Amino acid sequence: MKPLELLFNRLHFLLKIDARNEEAETPPDVLAARNRAAQSAATSGPEHPPPQREVAKDLLVAYEPRDDVGGYEPAVAQLQGDDLPPPPPPGSSEVERRRRRSEPSLHGMDSVEFRQRGQEMVEYIARYMETIAERRVTPQCEPGYLKEMLPDRAPDQPENWDSIMADVERYIMPGVTHWQHPHFHAYFPAGNSYPSILADMLSDGIGCVGFSWATSRSRRGFLQEAHDERPGRALSREHGAAGAHGKAASPACTELEVIMLDWIGRMINLPEDFLCSSENSKGGGVIQSSASECILNTLLAARYATIKKLKEEQPFVDEGVLLSKLMAYCSKEAHSSVEKAAMIGFVKLRILDTDDNFSMRGSTLAAAIEEDRKAGFVPFFVSATLGTTSCCSFDALAEIGPLCQKEGAWLHVDAAYAGSAFICPEFQYLHKGLEYAMSFNINPNKWMLVNFDCSLMWVKDRFKLTQALVVDPLYLQHSYSDKAIDYRHWGIPLSRRFRSLKLWFVVRRYGIKGLQHYIREHVRLAKKFEQLVRSDPRFEVVNQVIFGLVCFRLKGSNQLNEKLLSSINASGKLHMVPASLNDRYVIRFCVCAPNACDADIAYAWHIVSQFTTELLELLAHEVGKKEEEKEAKIAEESADEVFVLERKQHSLRYRRSFFVRMVSDPKLYNPKIVRALSGSTSSEPHRRQPSESSESPTYTGEVVTPL
Repeated sequence: MKPLELLFNRLHFLLKIDARNEEAETPPDVLAARNRAAQSAATSGPEHPPPQREVAKDLLVAYEPRDDVGGYEPAVAQLQGDDLPPPPPPGSSEVERRRRRSEPSLHGMDSVEFRQRGQEMVEYIARYMETIAERRVTPQCEPGYLKEMLPDRAPDQPENWDSIMADVERYIMPGVTHWQHPHFHAYFPAGNSYPSILADMLSDGIGCVGFSWATSRSRRGFLQEAHDERPGRALSREHGAAGAHGKAASPACTELEVIMLDWIGRMINLPEDFLCSSENSKGGGVIQSSASECILNTLLAARYATIKKLKEEQPFVDEGVLLSKLMAYCSKEAHSSVEKAAMIGFVKLRILDTDDNFSMRGSTLAAAIEEDRKAGFVPFFVSATLGTTSCCSFDALAEIGPLCQKEGAWLHVDAAYAGSAFICPEFQYLHKGLEYAMSFNINPNKWMLVNFDCSLMWVKDRFKLTQALVVDPLYLQHSYSDKAIDYRHWGIPLSRRFRSLKLWFVVRRYGIKGLQHYIREHVRLAKKFEQLVRSDPRFEVVNQVIFGLVCFRLKGSNQLNEKLLSSINASGKLHMVPASLNDRYVIRFCVCAPNACDADIAYAWHIVSQFTTELLELLAHEVGKKEEEKEAKIAEESADEVFVLERKQHSLRYRRSFFVRMVSDPKLYNPKIVRALSGSTSSEPHRRQPSESSESPTYTGEVVTPL
């Protein structure tokens, strides 16, 4: 056989293998559509053109070119009205295929059913949000309720989608606390909006894992690099590995996150040092899963930098000894995650008292640092809070910042809730002193209509952060590390979701003006609730109401306020949580619902006032009843005492009378004298009765002197 013929046969064989591989990877419904299209084209003549639209309708994913934008659009989008093909006749293969699609399949779900179920899910979510006020705010269930309802084992065979959704309403919803409920006023808001939900859906659909910027290179480029790895012309092995292993990441995921953090940073008027795009800036921002993670990461960065510095000054001292000398600081109103971060970082934490406004002051911190330095400790980290969890108080950054700069301590500012409000210029005075901070975090998933999880963290020096967290195995290295940010070095997890997408959607859909209106409306409603509380002399407001949180209490004991809150929450009509401020039990009322309105505030105050009246009346009744019982008991005890006294007095009188008469009148106890006296006064002789004794009774008691 000639060489050219051998080459042709070889190419033909390879093409057949590729076609088989492609056919094996193609979904069955797509193959069926292609076969029907091919058969129609083969049997149709000039008078009967092939039904190309039927292919597009059948696949529902066919795309046609768009000349105006140079892209593609779904062909099915052009099928409207009379253009739609008629439904398949009963008994046809198309009907059978659709019937099989509605039944459980080992393949889970195809694209056609996904469209159907996706529309149903969107409708379910929309209906849930529209009718959420009809539900009870908190569930009525006990721990372990779900275990009694669900099977002990997972199903062996696929289950019907409709039965799964029915079980959601039957088993899951009865155990859900509805954070988006208009009568939910506990904790802080849980951000939620339709643009954010849809963006999360898109992010999950894309399904990328954005731990670095790196992207795949062309096969030709990679083969060329491999070809060049020969003696005298070898590239770095790390560079070659990048082309092979950089395929899992996504440049868009990384770059959109960088841009979004700069957008938000400028919206809240952050110092330019925190922005990645600023000229000569070493700073930048990153999305973390929670504020707790932000605090942990910054504490680890501060710990690494401090030990590195101490090691340079004391090279012969073990790092474990240096670690034992580190001291971190926060106020007693700081979030519990600071304490947890100190536990994870194996460092000591000193919790400081606050002033009358529940704020940490510079003088308090200075005194603590001075005392600790004398004891041999090294202050290295201070966590200040803007908008504390308990009462939304603000630490004095303008006092704390210069002190941290002087002492060389890393200042982190946690503004998880309040930070979103800084998009309003009238609230930006509250972060005065932020220029002294090394890091800063806010939670758009609290108060910026973005769903959890989405915590934003900025640092002034990203290299100090990454030095503490960098782990760079060969399979993660790439050749763009000096030009692009790798977020895998900015936190604990390697795998990262495409969270910047929902932030981008929300900011663009609402705009800065829309987000500002949302914040201001919540503040206005909180002020209205504060006025209602202050108008009732039975209550007192405990905190400074600056944003959407009002801390109030019923004048009286802690037990009284605890009973009030417990009764309100048990009713399911309203949900709030308590806090302890200077050992006083207070009730937190936070405006949380995305669409909160004046009617919600009026309803909430009506419930609080109603339950307060009922509680006080009940307590008054109980107090009155207790007073009556107490008086009755006292009267009973008094009556008992009188009875005993009277009985004693009666007995004493009887005894006294008996003895007195016995002494003064002998006849009472001497029968002979009685008979003699009787005989002398009677004509008949006295006859002895059978019962009379001939012996005189003998009295051995003491003699009582007559009174």
